[in-house]
Amino acid sequence: MVSFVSARQVALTLVAAVVVLATKPAPAQTQDVLTEHRVADIQYVGQIAASPDGGQVAYTVIVPREPFVDADGPAWSHLYLLDVATGESRLFVGGEVNISGLRFSPDGGSVLYLSRREGDRNRVLYSIPVGGGESTRLLEHSTSIGSYSLSPTGDRVAFLATDPEPEARKKLREEGFKAVAYEEDVPFSRVWIAQRRSGDEVFAGARRLELDGNASSLSWSPAGDRIAVALAPTPLIDDSYMHRRLHVVDPTSGTVAARIENPGKLGATAWSPDGSHLAFISAETINDPKEGRLMVADAVTGEFRDVIPGFEGHFTLPAWTDTRTIRYLADVGSETEIGEVRVDGSNRSVVVGPGDAVFTSFAVSDDGEVMALAGERYSHPTELFVHVDGGDSPERVTDSNPWLANMRLAPQEVIRWSARDGLELEGILIRPLVEVNDRTYPLIVHVHGGPEAHNRNGWLTSYSRPGQIAAARGIAVLYPNYRASTGRGVEFSMLDHADMGGREFDDLVDGVDHLIAAGLVDSARVGVTGGSYGGYATAWLSTYYSDRFAAGVMSVGISNQISKVGTSDIPDEMYLVHNRLRPWDDWELFLERSPVYWADRSTTPLLILHGTEDKRVNPGQSMEMYRHLKLRGQAPVRLIFYPGEGHG
Repeated sequence: MVSFVSARQVALTLVAAVVVLATKPAPAQTQDVLTEHRVADIQYVGQIAASPDGGQVAYTVIVPREPFVDADGPAWSHLYLLDVATGESRLFVGGEVNISGLRFSPDGGSVLYLSRREGDRNRVLYSIPVGGGESTRLLEHSTSIGSYSLSPTGDRVAFLATDPEPEARKKLREEGFKAVAYEEDVPFSRVWIAQRRSGDEVFAGARRLELDGNASSLSWSPAGDRIAVALAPTPLIDDSYMHRRLHVVDPTSGTVAARIENPGKLGATAWSPDGSHLAFISAETINDPKEGRLMVADAVTGEFRDVIPGFEGHFTLPAWTDTRTIRYLADVGSETEIGEVRVDGSNRSVVVGPGDAVFTSFAVSDDGEVMALAGERYSHPTELFVHVDGGDSPERVTDSNPWLANMRLAPQEVIRWSARDGLELEGILIRPLVEVNDRTYPLIVHVHGGPEAHNRNGWLTSYSRPGQIAAARGIAVLYPNYRASTGRGVEFSMLDHADMGGREFDDLVDGVDHLIAAGLVDSARVGVTGGSYGGYATAWLSTYYSDRFAAGVMSVGISNQISKVGTSDIPDEMYLVHNRLRPWDDWELFLERSPVYWADRSTTPLLILHGTEDKRVNPGQSMEMYRHLKLRGQAPVRLIFYPGEGHG
């Protein structure tokens, strides 16, 4: 992690330097602007959970390791508890730990969490009293606990855990036989149920439910008589993306009582308080790129329907406030909306509309009166907010980075432009920190991945996003939400189908031209960067549109659409929700939409970054890009591999 972060910072510094130094020197750095090294200090709120009565909120704070000081590894995750009445937070579990899976016990007296602490072989289920004290190990298993759900009475826990490695295979591996049967040796995730021991907090006697498929999420019904389980045919990523379906299961017999045939990708689910319905986020069809429709299913028959058909946004999270009302979180353009709607689709209202913060998750008390939210603004990363019904807008209650108040931050705004075919587009622009009238500035275009994703109008600076770092150097940064981005409904998200790398990447150039025409950007000093599909865009703009871009940093990106299909772990997902063609349906199209095909055009200096263990976009994609550019010899190119790193 440390080496990866520092190298990415070097990469972004390089693209900034190349773009800026093309004609003019960068402004001197000062102590009151954001730099690459300060970005490595940034902390932010992670998971949140509200107590049943709304009096407490448990949340995690992500604390990065210190580069070049701490050992390599992921950031730490610490557990805090907020008293809603007083607004005071206390650190409950800190240090070198990673806390996840926050839940309150049914009586609200303790917080449950998952962690692998000192002495643990695997990830274990713990609880800690809200009044303070030591954590208790509630449940451990032969493999790590992936996720869990506590029964309404707290006497049983359902959890997910992968199959252990067979002893025979383990012995052979230890003796040096390390051959792998590709896509055959992936362990399944199973559903287990454990019972609380009489007179004790601890759970024991775990038994496995004999369900067909790979389990990935689960939740008890309010009466404790059923469990909603998401199952895919296999553990392969393609099946997880495209073929996960909801099942209502009897926890005693393990029989499937109802199947909910959601039509495509599946997101979050929530039981109604009376157990009669399940709200869930789903794709509209098998060809919908993103789960984003709010659906409600009958928990007995499995029949379901779209609650708000035609919604021009993407729903991300459902919760119930009573047996007839669903509260939801949705992305709408570059902003977010929290609203409520009746099960039948009537009485829709906005609880928290677009404003000065965007929200990424929320949790509500049992009566729906208190809501905890994770939100961010352009001026700070994710923090904890609290909203009480009848009150004004949500109140920010944490400050994970007080030093940010002393930083000068550049202005940020939502901009809009018309594509060459007339389609209206939008993106987020961070302007240079200091602007002078009648002067133009360099620009970095940061392209999001997916493309079924989008940029929110919030905090846009991280190890991979130049944001305020570039702005402090006198560079503008554009985060375009090009066609096929989310946040604008299903139809908009499907506008790239069978047109990969076509009009969607023309949109990026049109956005640059908009800023040039506005008098902000110097056309000779434009750089581009992005990861995954954004890496594909970077490779495309650095070859096909090389005359428009002065530098590029391509991360885990696509360079050859034909070999991508043959080496990726998501060939069906690519086919169903993006390409809509197999390579053999149109070899020429797949070839011509590959950046390597246009390598002869490239005069753009390109830095390429890739993890050696990437299964989504095989490292060979970067090798092909590097080799074709190197053989042409028309522009500097450098390829950096990161051992052990996956896709991002």
